[in-house]
Amino acid sequence: MNRLKPKHQRLVLVVLALVALVGAGLLAAYALRNQASYFYLPEQMVADPPEVGQAVRLGGMVEEGSLSTDADGVTLRFTVTGNEGSGVPVRFSGIAPDLFVEGSGVVAEGRLGADGTFIADNLLAKHDENYVPRELQEMEQHQAAKMAEETTVGIE
Repeated sequence: MNRLKPKHQRLVLVVLALVALVGAGLLAAYALRNQASYFYLPEQMVADPPEVGQAVRLGGMVEEGSLSTDADGVTLRFTVTGNEGSGVPVRFSGIAPDLFVEGSGVVAEGRLGADGTFIADNLLAKHDENYVPRELQEMEQHQAAKMAEETTVGIE
């Protein structure tokens, strides 16, 4: 029986390890190809819409005066606009985040429907740099600063 020399055994093991690593990478890429969620601005979605049903994210501002609630009480309809004024109608069924209001930033995760309406599965509301939690809104500035100081004592 012919046995491999130790040098050749190592070479075979290295080649097998590389093949296994490349195979695992290709398998992972294949499994995740449909999980990728592309980000669109409203003007991009209007100019070059994704395929109907493809998972994407839509980001922009909630247009003033466009927010309405359907009769079921949980379905929201609104328009997301961008810098160029083009808007995309959005439908979302569920509980909206507390910061979700007209004129605020929003990222909607979902898919484009056949009628051109973006069907959102999840909403992420964005706030500006002047955000103040509700608990601190009614406090005067020196009271809020004192509370913030008390909560940071001993964190260093």
